[in-house]
Amino acid sequence: MKKALVFVFAAALATTGFAQNVEVNHLPSGMTNPSNQAGGGGAGGNLIYHNGGKVIRNAHVVLIFWGSFPSGYTTNMQNFRNQFGTTGEYNTITQYTGIDDATGTTGAIALSNLAGGPADYFDTSTPPTNCTDAVVQAEVKKVIAAQGTTDYSAIYEVFIPSGSYSSSGTSTSCGGPNLAYCAYHSHYVDGAGKNVKYSIEPWAGCSGCQAFGNTSLDQEHFVCHETREAVTDALGNAWFDRRGYEADDKCAWSPAPFIGTGGFGYQYEWSNANSGCIQTR
Repeated sequence: MKKALVFVFAAALATTGFAQNVEVNHLPSGMTNPSNQAGGGGAGGNLIYHNGGKVIRNAHVVLIFWGSFPSGYTTNMQNFRNQFGTTGEYNTITQYTGIDDATGTTGAIALSNLAGGPADYFDTSTPPTNCTDAVVQAEVKKVIAAQGTTDYSAIYEVFIPSGSYSSSGTSTSCGGPNLAYCAYHSHYVDGAGKNVKYSIEPWAGCSGCQAFGNTSLDQEHFVCHETREAVTDALGNAWFDRRGYEADDKCAWSPAPFIGTGGFGYQYEWSNANSGCIQTR
């Protein structure tokens, strides 16, 4: 099921052509739906667990840097990931339970060393200007083949530089001709019949995807969003509200993203326990 984020303007919801298993991080500008205002998607009520839905209870995040990036950028993303899984900002999602996609066990999502999986991967080749979803999946498969192992508890997060953009259908990210979203997470089924979770993290350098006016802080904010949603709704069938909003959708852009633990960029998260958006728990 495709989950459209609260980063939407109403026209984007009506016209985007994303595959159903792609959850999209839309833009903050031009919001006209009242549910997109203060409190994000709160009008949809609390998140609902859909029986049988899959989560990642003990998550890892593998960062894939494809192309050339400014000095310090990749290290900053790694530093953010290295601490994120044990912060109060991540602890907001430990209230949610479900069936772990990798192990089949049922229980609460846990704090985790997100860097505890396979090593990050630096692909120095130049990505195509237009990175379709098929291109992103191919890059993840290339990395997994090179590493010789698949971590089914990981989200493989693909970063592309400013010279490239993500596309899905006619909609694109920063740098593309039809800006409609900032990032997304999804999954594919591999040859072993298991689910590989991934996200695309396009360069967050355009005004439509900026909250801080700083590319690193803005990128961290999207990594925060996509990581938590891939954990709580790994296959698009676990935690979302009656309107289809996932956990981070409900607080996207409003309240405004903030600088939190470690001086990194985060966004608010929906808490069923609080029936509202919170920074930490």
